[in-house]
Amino acid sequence: MTVQEVANRLVELCRQGQNMQAIEELYADDIVSLEPEGSQAPRVEGKANVIEKEKGFFDMVEEMHGAEISDPIVASDFFSVTMSMDLTMKGMPRFTMEEVCVYGVKDGKINFEQFFFTPQMG
Repeated sequence: MTVQEVANRLVELCRQGQNMQAIEELYADDIVSLEPEGSQAPRVEGKANVIEKEKGFFDMVEEMHGAEISDPIVASDFFSVTMSMDLTMKGMPRFTMEEVCVYGVKDGKINFEQFFFTPQMG
């Protein structure tokens, strides 16, 4: 898959709420995932660990009220999207989480992701 095809497929799956399928299908085994300091998991390596991180996030969600993802912007071996989630985390008031997501692609698989957002304090 080209970088554009990977980007389009990720957006398609996320818009359908199929985030776990996106990881299974599109991520490289040696993925590196970065989040801001102060988040639950600032650095995670390996597909299995990224899957566990994603499960852990959704386990903390009390209710997902809505989500949006932008069309991808592709440059060289990278693409970016913005994501917005309207959610209620367990034990917290409802809020909107907005982030910029940057992905690297090598050999048709996402091998790098970095999320830029302001962590919510519980």
